Amino acid sequence: MSDSAPDSTSGDTPKVSRRDRLKPFFQRPALVMILLGFSSGLPLSLIFDTLSVWLRSENLSLTAISYFSLVTFVYSLKFVWAPVLDRVGLPGLTRMIGHRRGWILLSQIVIILGLWGISSLNPQQHLAWMALVAVIIGLAGATQDIVIDAWRIETAGDSEARQGVMATMHAWGARVAPFVSGIVPLMLADTLGWGFAYALMAALMGLGVIGVLLAPKEAEHRVRPIEYGDAPKNPPLEALEWAGRLAIMLLAICLLGAGLTANIDLFKGFFGTEETFLAAKSVWTSRETGIFLQFPAVAVGLGLMALACIPLPGKLTRPGAYLRQTFVVPILAFFQRYDNLAWLILATICVYRVADFLLNVNGAFYVDLGFELPVIAEVRKIFGVVMTMAGVGLGGYLMARFGMKVSLIVGAVVGALSNMGYAWLATQGNDALAFAIALGIDNASGGLAGTVLIAYMSSLISKGYAAQQYALFTSLYALPGKLLSSQSGKIIEVTAQGADSGGIASGLKGLFAGLPAISFADGAQSLGVSREALGAGYVLFFTYTSLIGVIAVALCLWLIARQKAVDLKIKAEI
Repeated sequence: MSDSAPDSTSGDTPKVSRRDRLKPFFQRPALVMILLGFSSGLPLSLIFDTLSVWLRSENLSLTAISYFSLVTFVYSLKFVWAPVLDRVGLPGLTRMIGHRRGWILLSQIVIILGLWGISSLNPQQHLAWMALVAVIIGLAGATQDIVIDAWRIETAGDSEARQGVMATMHAWGARVAPFVSGIVPLMLADTLGWGFAYALMAALMGLGVIGVLLAPKEAEHRVRPIEYGDAPKNPPLEALEWAGRLAIMLLAICLLGAGLTANIDLFKGFFGTEETFLAAKSVWTSRETGIFLQFPAVAVGLGLMALACIPLPGKLTRPGAYLRQTFVVPILAFFQRYDNLAWLILATICVYRVADFLLNVNGAFYVDLGFELPVIAEVRKIFGVVMTMAGVGLGGYLMARFGMKVSLIVGAVVGALSNMGYAWLATQGNDALAFAIALGIDNASGGLAGTVLIAYMSSLISKGYAAQQYALFTSLYALPGKLLSSQSGKIIEVTAQGADSGGIASGLKGLFAGLPAISFADGAQSLGVSREALGAGYVLFFTYTSLIGVIAVALCLWLIARQKAVDLKIKAEI
């Protein structure tokens, strides 16, 4: 990682004005990136959260609605088919507008047609068709994400400053999109109908198409040829080998999806009866036992995926050579480039935002404090989005002003400290101003840290492997947080119960003596503890998440201290 930001303390480096630092944010590639970011962020909410509201308003059962959560599998498994997008071009489109933009445009067309199709369907009469179209939109949306990220990384090139600019502009567009897709359809549905609302969302995807057409011409994408060596051609045996490898990959994908999304609906057919499946599902999703099943599922899934892609022992075959060079070589390229530093980089990426992922209990926390649902929605959906956007912009400015290394440390620090704002909020009860302050601090820090992490991961990519390497990074960085977050509620409840019986949190109970009667009352009653104990449980939990954030700070400092030698090696390669 090379730090391209100027050092104002050096006499050999000319000072750069604030105007010059901000100028790249208003250039054509950056402005196009806002449109592509918006296009990237729009589909997922429409085929999951917003669609579930539509289905429930049509009186469909929660069981039927829950099956639509399967569309989130594809977003968790983007790294599985990302290598194909690096290697395979599109007839006609690739020649006309380039490898990356051709895939982006195709994905957008599929999403537009899919949303238009859903707008014409009646959930009561066409639920199966609606589910199929939602899956197609999910595949196209995840594909669009992969290729937009690859185009962004390759367009920014080796400059960390440009990577920061492009990551910031993408984040701005991507943050606005869920706000639009989560609110506008609900506002229009009562008066103009759900069909009109989804047709309008299909039209808004046109902004992404405009972004593709206005995007600067991309550099020529070179596909590395497959080296088959002396592997003989044998079509019948190759077909059999392909079938076996693909079957293993399918099983791996199902296990990875089940572990990453805490959902085993894909395996329902393996259970004899509905009662057996429901019992297994309750164990799989349980706070107490879920993580001990989900993590091994992910580990086994990754192992099977690797097994499907490596050559047969002692024998080189054409399917083995193709899969190894398509799936395995890009990963090996990362380890070869960063040598002994690779594992430290991966550890930093995985831990960097764990403190944020652990806040999956915050919705329940706001209710326990005694806030009404309209207040929660107003602060989160409006003020929270504004503060997130501000954090994204601040992250972009920090990278332009101080460079990637300083920004990476700042992001880790604010990510750790911001959780203490919620610990403070717990002692304030249902105070709307305190709620806004704590949530604003957290959203701004999350926007900053997230943007810096995106830019940092983008700066690590090897030429020619952008799609797979970045898709793998984005899957890995979320994995520890997703798995650990299943224990968040249990930690709070156990700590609260211990506080009433002289546990470690008992000394914090005095902080809650003067709170309004409504704060923590219902939650404490359902758990069978005092209000003060539940408040103490929350305070200790948020403190614990901040301490995890301190680990990320330490890893960043260690990584940067060891980065110089690798910087010199990479510069020599360039």
